[in-house]
Order: sequence, then C-alpha cells, then structure tokens
Amino acid sequence: MKSNNYISWDEYFMGVAMLSALRSKDPSTKVGACIVNSNKRIVGIGYNGLPCGCSDDEFPWERSGGFLDTKYAYVVHAEPNAILNATSDLTNATLYVTLFPCNECAKLIIQSGIKEIVYSCDKYQDTDASKASRRMLEAAGIKLRQLDTPKIVLE
Repeated sequence: MKSNNYISWDEYFMGVAMLSALRSKDPSTKVGACIVNSNKRIVGIGYNGLPCGCSDDEFPWERSGGFLDTKYAYVVHAEPNAILNATSDLTNATLYVTLFPCNECAKLIIQSGIKEIVYSCDKYQDTDASKASRRMLEAAGIKLRQLDTPKIVLE
C-alpha cells in the first residue's frame, strides 16, 4: 500500500523556490523562484543576488541611503535569474516564487511566456510597484495564485 503522507506538486515546487532563496546573500529579503513546464519538470531556478562576476563582498546590501550605496542598483531579482537560467522554452510555464513579483519582474515574466504565477508572500501588495505588477500580469492573462501553505521562515 502506498504512503498517503506526501506533499502536493505546488508544495514541492514552492519548497524548491524556498530552498533556492536560502542561497541569497541579501541580509533582509531572501527570494527564490522555480519555473516548471507543463510536464511538471523544473526548467529554471533563481534567487536574488548580484550578477555573475560581481563580488558579494564588494557591493552594498543596505536598503537605505543614496541609490549607488544600496542594493537596489545592483541586485538581480529571483524571477529574472530563473528566466535567464531556464533550460527550455517558457511558453505556458508556471513560476513558483516566494514573494509576489515587482513591476520590473512582471515585464520579464510576461515577455518570457509564463502563464501562471504561484506565490507565497505578498507583503508589498500596497506598494505602487506591486499594484503596477498586478495590473500588467492581469492584463496579460497570467493566472495568479497565492499558495496557502505553512511558510518556511527565510532569514
């Protein structure tokens, strides 16, 4: 008799996104992403971090100060990293991401052909960036689902 004690596909792929987030060097916000094709195969994984070749020790991780003195000028978000790391076409793929995508990521998600986003946290939902993101994603017909599962704390 088979075990009935196993996680769903959604929980599995979100777990991969959460595990990926643990690779981030960002001291305040760790985000992970996992892209899955229609055959339930992982085709891309990413986390928020500096571009390849840029040392994590030589660039700032601060959240406030002048633009050039904060992480915002340098960090690549998890979603574009997963898209850039993709091993195949992303048309009709599903993106699992630990934090609802910002407006800049939404543009790349739409252009990549991803058709569904499953997200865990939406703590910035009242920001203009999140509102713009949601507006574009909905206009592009991308399905949005918040996964209602216990959250793993990413420190």
